[in-house]
Amino acid sequence: TAASATASRFRAPAGLTSIDLSYTATLSSLVCLMLIALFFYLLALVCWLGGMIFFTAIIAPVVFKLLPIADAGKLVAALFPRYYIMGYIAGLICVALSIYFVVEHPARLWWSLSALALATALGLTIYAGMIVRPQVDAVRTVVEDQNPDPARRAEFDRLHHLSVMLNGGVMLLNLSALLTTVTALTRNG
Repeated sequence: TAASATASRFRAPAGLTSIDLSYTATLSSLVCLMLIALFFYLLALVCWLGGMIFFTAIIAPVVFKLLPIADAGKLVAALFPRYYIMGYIAGLICVALSIYFVVEHPARLWWSLSALALATALGLTIYAGMIVRPQVDAVRTVVEDQNPDPARRAEFDRLHHLSVMLNGGVMLLNLSALLTTVTALTRNG
């Protein structure tokens, strides 16, 4: 009957003990946990990197093209706190899960490199968001002045350049983490 055929698919093969079945169930649970962790790791990495690329390549250029410089600056300044919060949250998730993979996955070298890249990227994001951004905000209005103070304008330009370099560094580190992740997940990783 159909019921006995279904039941036979779920019976333990001859010679397996309950200990063997328990080990198999535990192994299945670990694989399931690893897949769930990998899903959230990749989701966080994609949100972090994708959000940065979208903001840098699409949002900022369009805003500065369509709005007067003063309004564009105000809009971007209003978006940055959320931008950095997304980076903090996604970065924490990525770092925590990459450390979990270092402990639990056989490709420890690749996961260690990924964890190192992500921890560095998170550190740069925190520095950019908590140290550099408030300094930029303090002198941002200099770009609106008709006759800006040269020292304030130079300070804004220096901080803006630093912010751009930090953002680019975080993107490169996230790309390297993605590459090491792919390598860790290959058959020879």
